[in-house]
Amino acid sequence: MISCQNSVVSEILMKCISGRSITRNEILLLLKSDEIDSLLYSAALVRNIYKKRIITYSRKIFINIINLCKDYCGYCTYRKEPSSKQAVLMKPNEILELASLGYKYKCTEALIVSGESPEKKYEKAREWLSSLHYKSTVEYVADISDKILRKTGLLPHSNLGILSLDEMRMLKDNNVSLGLMLESSSDRLMNKGMAHEYAPSKNPNLRFKTIENAGKLKIPLTTGILIGIGETAEEVVDSILLIGNLHSRFGHIQEVIIQNFRPKAMTKMENSPPAEMNFFLKVVAISRLLLPDMNIQVPPNLSPYNYGTFIDAGINDWGGISPVTIDHVNPEYAWPNIRELKQNTELKNKTLRARLPIYPEFIKAEFVSSELIHHIDELADEKDGLVKEDYLNDI
Repeated sequence: MISCQNSVVSEILMKCISGRSITRNEILLLLKSDEIDSLLYSAALVRNIYKKRIITYSRKIFINIINLCKDYCGYCTYRKEPSSKQAVLMKPNEILELASLGYKYKCTEALIVSGESPEKKYEKAREWLSSLHYKSTVEYVADISDKILRKTGLLPHSNLGILSLDEMRMLKDNNVSLGLMLESSSDRLMNKGMAHEYAPSKNPNLRFKTIENAGKLKIPLTTGILIGIGETAEEVVDSILLIGNLHSRFGHIQEVIIQNFRPKAMTKMENSPPAEMNFFLKVVAISRLLLPDMNIQVPPNLSPYNYGTFIDAGINDWGGISPVTIDHVNPEYAWPNIRELKQNTELKNKTLRARLPIYPEFIKAEFVSSELIHHIDELADEKDGLVKEDYLNDI
């Protein structure tokens, strides 16, 4: 039951619960209101209506194929210079060995991540690709994804940054889904002194185009927003609405990540405050209310001491969790142990289930190439499209 002192907020929440649309001003009122308990209650109720009581995660191996990047984001520790001892340029045999290790640990996802178009900035990246007989990072990833599928049965999901329509076509037959964070719909964050000042690929128009291209090609896509990097409340709302509008046009956004900024040492934003938790919880809850039937995820490793709270705010997924590899994008924050994740999920009266890197509702001919369906069927339960429970029984 909604217990709310503000009758206007109560009326807006009742609209959301009953499936009626609300205005941008009403959304902003919710975000700026102090009525957080009622907001969370409403979001959890809507989640239960659309997603029942299952919270999912994807058991993955994280393949950091090349961490050179042409962008410089104010918060990033992932990108490395070619001269760094931490620079990574993986060879095919190294990738396949890592994927085989993932198979041994019953992973079902091969997450392949690279910096933004490293060959466009670095001669070392071009030489690396040439030595392997490829012209681009995307061409390499398309080929190695095919090899991973055939050798291990792991399902590739690649996050390579901005991609053209032709590049996405190269990946469609060997990746069950792709990833690209919108981060923010605000180009103001590219201004002098802001988080994306030296990151031209974070231009929201370019990211919008890539997300749109995925829709045109019927590629299931994971996207999301980053909270705490200098955006305003209005920009947060506009970003959520943009994602919702893109999905309403193409029906292809399989997952929306709501990620909280955490400052990192040796970055431009190391002294910036982390995302304020109450505000972040409200963003998560509003995302559920605005995107009621979509899959909403918050990374648990970025809030290691209180991630169970996000279930109260309406999420239905924890994202990729690896029993083997670190989070190369956020190496400061370890994945939670999957048994611990299960316990914390059950404390909220929910059931934890493993999913594939393609959500059940996207396992159909419209979104899955004939090249991939056999590999998916080997892992997916015919009844619910999640990972077969007996596949994980012996771990």
